[in-house]
Amino acid sequence: MKNVLLLVHDDAGQEARLQAALDLTRCLSGHLTCLDVVQVPVLAGSEYYPDAELMLLQDARQREEVNAGRIRARLQAEDVAWNWVDQTGFITPPIQDSAMLADIIVLNTSLADRMMPDMIPIVSDAVLKSGKPVLAVPDDSRGIDFGGHVLAAWDGSCPAAEALRAAVPLLASAEGVTIIEMGEVSGELAEDAAAYLSRHGVRPRVEHLDEPEGGVAAGLLAEMNRRRPAFCIMGAYGHSRLRESLFGGITRTMLGEANVPLFLAH
Repeated sequence: MKNVLLLVHDDAGQEARLQAALDLTRCLSGHLTCLDVVQVPVLAGSEYYPDAELMLLQDARQREEVNAGRIRARLQAEDVAWNWVDQTGFITPPIQDSAMLADIIVLNTSLADRMMPDMIPIVSDAVLKSGKPVLAVPDDSRGIDFGGHVLAAWDGSCPAAEALRAAVPLLASAEGVTIIEMGEVSGELAEDAAAYLSRHGVRPRVEHLDEPEGGVAAGLLAEMNRRRPAFCIMGAYGHSRLRESLFGGITRTMLGEANVPLFLAH
């Protein structure tokens, strides 16, 4: 894992993404690719106003040019290798295109007060369609201590196993890893996951926790609030995305409410 893809866009989560991406790139001794997306504006309503959309697009381009200048100036002073890619369009397709030669994508969990862009579908598309892990950070996060303690949520599912496997390059730096098994386990046990990590030189603790009345998502959130890990590893969308959208689910709840960074994979 060496190639880090960062979404650059002038929104409330950008500072959190930038600082997380810099810390991640340093931890991996890797390379940072900054994907700067000018988002195409969409006017509400059924009427089509091409002149108005053109004016809004020009305004968006000017804002992103100013934003790009600020970010580039900051990157010049950082001790990481980086390059810059400019794209125009809706945010999700450029991420998919740029992720082909990326190892991990840095995005947000969700933005406070439902501010745009809506990160939950962006993260969902990235983790499900790119085949790459996503590091999603809360918008008030200011860097990640990859030398800190890491929490891994385990339910025996394929997404949980993929997330744990993908996170191995980061766990060598961690001071400790705790695997928590909560609720129903569908496959391999947490002890099997711990044995896998031990073969990579990581010696995790395993804890079996009862599922609280509020369900697994509420239990995971409570554990994160109590332990305050550097980040939490978890599989994304163990059920279908449509089912989670219609009935709710652990992934959507965590993206909407988690107050620590999430390392997600599917």
